[in-house]
Amino acid sequence: AQGLPVEFHDYKKQGVPAELLPAWLKAFGRDRLLNRAGTTWRKLDEAARAAVVDDASAAALMQAEPSVIKRPVVRWADGSLTLGFTPEAFAAQQGGR
Repeated sequence: AQGLPVEFHDYKKQGVPAELLPAWLKAFGRDRLLNRAGTTWRKLDEAARAAVVDDASAAALMQAEPSVIKRPVVRWADGSLTLGFTPEAFAAQQGGR
């Protein structure tokens, strides 16, 4: 809608690029990156939820169940990352457009 060029990667269909997860975890932390309020998380059995104890176990779950990742994860032209959508955050990244 803003006329910006984008490259969309649907990690629910195409999978989560394993090489990107460490940067996402470092930028946001597993507690922000995991969508614990979402349907996929709630459908997991208690053992699967309890098994997420560190970044490695969180990454393994995200690879197996990409829908547990909060969306969108955006990598901007300057290399910075944002998580989730708010009009204000997107406007700030777009130079106030």
